[in-house]
Amino acid sequence: MAVMMQAFYWDAPKHENKEHEWWNFIAERVEDLGRAGVNALWLPPVNKAASTTSMGYDPYDYFDLGDFDQKGGKKTWYGNRTELEALIATAHKHGVGLYADMVIDHCSGADEEEVNPIDNQKHWTRFDPKSGIFPRNYNHFHPSRFERVIREGENYAGFPHLCHRNPEVYAAMYRYARMLIEELDFDGFRFDYAKGFGAWMIGLLAKYQYVKNGKEFVPYVVGEYWSGTENIDSWLDRVEQFTDNQIAAFDFPLRYKLKDVCDKPKYDLRNLTDGGSVVMKRPRHAATFVDNHDMGDNRIVNDKLMAYSFIMVHEGYPCVFWYDYYNNGLARPGTPNGIDALMLAHHNHAGGDSEILHADPDLYIMQRLGWKDESADQPGLIYVLNNLGTRWSGTSVKTKWANQQFVPIA
Repeated sequence: MAVMMQAFYWDAPKHENKEHEWWNFIAERVEDLGRAGVNALWLPPVNKAASTTSMGYDPYDYFDLGDFDQKGGKKTWYGNRTELEALIATAHKHGVGLYADMVIDHCSGADEEEVNPIDNQKHWTRFDPKSGIFPRNYNHFHPSRFERVIREGENYAGFPHLCHRNPEVYAAMYRYARMLIEELDFDGFRFDYAKGFGAWMIGLLAKYQYVKNGKEFVPYVVGEYWSGTENIDSWLDRVEQFTDNQIAAFDFPLRYKLKDVCDKPKYDLRNLTDGGSVVMKRPRHAATFVDNHDMGDNRIVNDKLMAYSFIMVHEGYPCVFWYDYYNNGLARPGTPNGIDALMLAHHNHAGGDSEILHADPDLYIMQRLGWKDESADQPGLIYVLNNLGTRWSGTSVKTKWANQQFVPIA
């Protein structure tokens, strides 16, 4: 019953000629996006990175939102705090929420090298941010005296990795999360590179009793755990040990299946039903997507709307990619064959449990059984994915709707 959008792509400010103006650029489109059916925007990292022309995945000063002259200038590549606050206010005015990208595994852009006495090696770990909040040295990173033996998670590139078991790091991450929710009015978090640190950290940041407008607030939380279904499933179990909140994971296994549906000739559609995706195994924990900023040369090339049709009618929380919507021209407003039409189908019809009615190498048929309560009336739908173009494999199915005529809705 909701759709999110990743409101950026790699080097978007440069390609759109909106360097240091991205927050304003998004704000101009929020009203139209809300009207089209987008319920929330996932924004890129909001704080100052190792340079002012960085995408933000190399954080330097967590509490500089574009207002301190450091790392090449004042603004981040996206703007400053005032412009970010204006974007958030505009989005909320039009019923669109905001999710903050949390890069809490690694840092970059250090001011000095230091010798870490634990391994006697030099590392770039001295950080003196101009915000004055969360200065760091070698003991805030791995290896640390707070975690001599246990190294939770995997390393990412050559960046120094924060040790969350250091109380100062732990406290800073809480302060950062509270700033995003309670001061800036974000509505949730997307955790970058979740395999790089302990699941307990995400669980506890999600479980904290945030207060917005005088009321306790529970954020939406989704993690980027780029792996196979079993590993994602295990990670979700670990996170759930620390929180009662529903934590979601981006469904990378489904995404690779959808790429094969679109780009691989004669792909066997039965592979969509084998449980090898988050949405088929744990639909309430699935954030489904087609492409994102990290896919690069692995992006889907052909018939991408087939992939969008799948995520829009199945369970899970579908995510639209800004580049597809705008730059690839797949929104197609006012027509029956674009992302806008699929979002309308999602909101108006795709409710209730999913039931696969048929699957063979060339034909996949699923029905949503419908859902009705005080907040929604979604009567359900039939979804057909056909590998044979205008031909059919001669299959009949029984739906829950006997003796009724169907009409196409997208």
